[in-house]
Amino acid sequence: MAMLKGFKSDFAEVNGVRLHYVTGGQGSPLVLLPGWPRTWYQFHKVMPALARHHQVIAVDLRGMGDSDKPLDGYDKKTMARDVYELVRALGHDQVDVAGEDIGSMVAHSFAANHPEATRKVALWEAGHPTEIFNEIRMLPQPGQPAPWWFAFNMLDRLPGRLLEGRFRFVVDWLIDFQGGDPKAFSEETRAIYAAAYDTPDAIRGGNGWYQTFQQDIADLKDYPALTMPLLGIGGMYYELLLAQLEGLAVDARFVELKGAGHYLAEERPDDIVRELVAFFA
Repeated sequence: MAMLKGFKSDFAEVNGVRLHYVTGGQGSPLVLLPGWPRTWYQFHKVMPALARHHQVIAVDLRGMGDSDKPLDGYDKKTMARDVYELVRALGHDQVDVAGEDIGSMVAHSFAANHPEATRKVALWEAGHPTEIFNEIRMLPQPGQPAPWWFAFNMLDRLPGRLLEGRFRFVVDWLIDFQGGDPKAFSEETRAIYAAAYDTPDAIRGGNGWYQTFQQDIADLKDYPALTMPLLGIGGMYYELLLAQLEGLAVDARFVELKGAGHYLAEERPDDIVRELVAFFA
């Protein structure tokens, strides 16, 4: 927090859980939702610039960082309800929502389940779980990564037993494998994420986001196409994002950040700020 002048950390009791969030800036409210295995801190490079245009609200999702890590409720519909109640508790009737990775899934669910509270939505580097997830191959294919962590995170108890106190190995591997520019992640940043996921409860919370994918896929079948403006941004998984969003939004535009990896808010912060400021203007 010391490096983010003008921002403050706080907590709210919503939907049966205690959520941690960081706020700062002036203007229309913009909610930022992070991915795995990170926390609100993944937005630290973009928050100061976005705060010149918006009241930024970066949230630790259920199971993440300093937020509660309950035994259940990790389907994206419930997590979106968490965010919706937080928005209401902060006094906002309508917000812009942006998310990366798991956060993009929650952002889509937020827009689908609470359209009256959603002005615009931006997603990058993955969309809401669809049947496409059931077709992803676990063995490496020519020119395609093998997302072993999908299946690993769905295991019961084993990830916590293997990774407690050792999560730095996962953080470094994912950054080096999926990061278009691993040097964009300082030693301090890597240590922050490792510490955030080093406990059994934190590992279990992250597992929960993956273990509910089948419920998320089933829930999506009842959602109408999003009618508010949607921005999709892709780097490493741009083609996957396009496929996941096909037919799910009636007013969508897409931007590919060529040569980028998966962690766009940290690898390509200037590009993310430029696209979000223009889109949410």
